[in-house]
Amino acid sequence: MVLRTAVSPSLLERSLRVPFTLLAGVCDTGLVQRDSVTNDDESTTREALAFYSTMDARVEAECARLADCDVQVIVGDIPPLAFEVATRLGVPSVAIANFTWDWIYEWHDQLRDAPGLLDRIRRGYQQATLALRLPLSPPLDVFPRVESIPLVARAAERPRSDTRRALAIADDRKVALLSFGGYGLQRLDVGALDCLDDWTVLLTDRIASSVAPSPSVVFLPESLFASGFRYEDLVAASDVVVTKPGYGIISECAAAGTAMLYTSRGVFREYDVLVAEMPRIVRSRHLSQDALFAGQWHEALEALIGQPPPPECVDATGAARAAALIASISGL
Repeated sequence: MVLRTAVSPSLLERSLRVPFTLLAGVCDTGLVQRDSVTNDDESTTREALAFYSTMDARVEAECARLADCDVQVIVGDIPPLAFEVATRLGVPSVAIANFTWDWIYEWHDQLRDAPGLLDRIRRGYQQATLALRLPLSPPLDVFPRVESIPLVARAAERPRSDTRRALAIADDRKVALLSFGGYGLQRLDVGALDCLDDWTVLLTDRIASSVAPSPSVVFLPESLFASGFRYEDLVAASDVVVTKPGYGIISECAAAGTAMLYTSRGVFREYDVLVAEMPRIVRSRHLSQDALFAGQWHEALEALIGQPPPPECVDATGAARAAALIASISGL
């Protein structure tokens, strides 16, 4: 498996259980953010225009870079570049996604009106052999062929009690995990939260660089994951994940049966789809950004854990289904 990505090598090394070769580099520009809940539209537009204005040259460079890799199939989530390169190399390509970037950009005035940008992105998507549509998705009708698959979700391998014991947290203690991705949430004063008498809060150094010592705040350094812990173990050991809605964390909460207290995340078209769909599979409740940063969490946390379970059972067999379809389409 050859990975073409700008993702941190350390994240890949602790997450993947199979041999891989990393070809580091940027494959698209996505959405630029100031922090985990604030977008930067001007920078997003500038970077997207710069990237896609050189798309033809990028396709040539990618093909040259992959020339010795004996590529049999390209799977993308979800850079248009991947599918144009597959066409040029004469191999099938598979998209796996719950949105596309042209669909996201349509909601941003500067991006929607940028000359030729959406057409260039769509041209790449239209070359995909097959798109696998995840739950919590719009139709993905930019692709010529779409097949829906069940939820793809990472599931914990450690029992909840084992993870709590390793973190010195009692089984009957209520636990909230802060999950805001790699951008962090440095302006949050964790020590001022109003829930610390009744709740233990878990956070990693992706959220804050340091926290004041407290028996109710457990700071988890990145080195923890090098010792065999996985993020999904923390999700399963928690009663509530405090986060912004995104496919990955929703899927992990659904697989673990963990409730989700979520805040808004700026103008992002995916947000409305996720908020509308996720109550079917995850106990969830909204917390305003004002309340989030003011540390007014207690009332919302207590109300959330008192809610009934979601109405639908989770089908998390999407990974196996995706693997079978990728193998079939590539003749493996």
